[in-house]
Amino acid sequence: MSMHDQKTVAIVGGSGYAGGEFLRLALNHPHLNVTQVTSERNAGTMVSMVHPNLRGRTNLKFRRAAELDEADIIVLALPHGSAAKKIAEYEARGKIIVDLSADFRLKDPEVYRATYGEDHPTPDKLGEWVYGNPELHREDLRGATRIACAGCFATSVILALYPLLKLGVLLPKDIIATGLVGSSAAGASASDSSHHPERAGSLRVYKPVGHRHTAEAQQELPGHFPLHLTAISTPRVRGILTTAQAWIPDGYSDRDVWSAYREVYAQEPFIRIVKVAKGIHRYPDPMLLDGTNYCDIGFEMDMDTGRVVLMSAIDNLVKGTAGHAIQSLNIALDWPETTGLEFAGLHPA
Repeated sequence: MSMHDQKTVAIVGGSGYAGGEFLRLALNHPHLNVTQVTSERNAGTMVSMVHPNLRGRTNLKFRRAAELDEADIIVLALPHGSAAKKIAEYEARGKIIVDLSADFRLKDPEVYRATYGEDHPTPDKLGEWVYGNPELHREDLRGATRIACAGCFATSVILALYPLLKLGVLLPKDIIATGLVGSSAAGASASDSSHHPERAGSLRVYKPVGHRHTAEAQQELPGHFPLHLTAISTPRVRGILTTAQAWIPDGYSDRDVWSAYREVYAQEPFIRIVKVAKGIHRYPDPMLLDGTNYCDIGFEMDMDTGRVVLMSAIDNLVKGTAGHAIQSLNIALDWPETTGLEFAGLHPA
């Protein structure tokens, strides 16, 4: 393929896990040509020194953001709150902007203030951004030039609940979702909580209430039911396993749950319904999804009480971050949706 068939890409904040994962996927994408990767701390250093899995795959060196040249696509992999403060500078350098942070996910400035504890720097721009969840916003993403990629925990919750809420299979009452989250979701910067002696072997509840992804999940899900999220850190590096507790109306059965998922997700390339009667892999397991863009969804019904337990598994860095960013770009630019995202995962892992 000629260079004219490609789009140039600049990754701003490319030394973190999200930026590194986007780079890994982009290097294997036939239509993306990464020309710049920025990092203030690592400027002048070979990218492969920070992302050793990319040895031999790229000769790029990190540069400072102040040295950013124009590119067709600017990918912002910055700490939350950073992108919005300088968004005009990035818009001047690229036609398509993809933000991997939370800065443009919420549409209502009041909800943003309540969620993040400060006013949004550019509230007038919030309406320009498409929420980067392809399963919900495929038509909105076609031709989009501003893509606000969904949060990882929010993605696992939304994809598990959306078909059932859309089709009225769940009762309009409180839904309680718990996420078991890998350490990479906390980012590449070290902290007391990520220190190995504190993290290894630990199952630590770090956000029993008030998780910030609640707001975007409530924004995206039909029906505006009360939604309660709890997050637990696990010793795994990658992955989120979410279980959501909900209730179905009298007279409904697991057949109605099945049919709702099939109706809404039948044509989705990256959603798999996992509900197997035999063997040890009967339900979703994030271990099988490391490096993949799949979301595996399962469920089990307690017919005596009408309670349904919904389960979803993703790799937080791929389907939860960089993978659905690539998937959204494929849709926006009218490329085959699975381009660059075909990796099937490993077993055993």
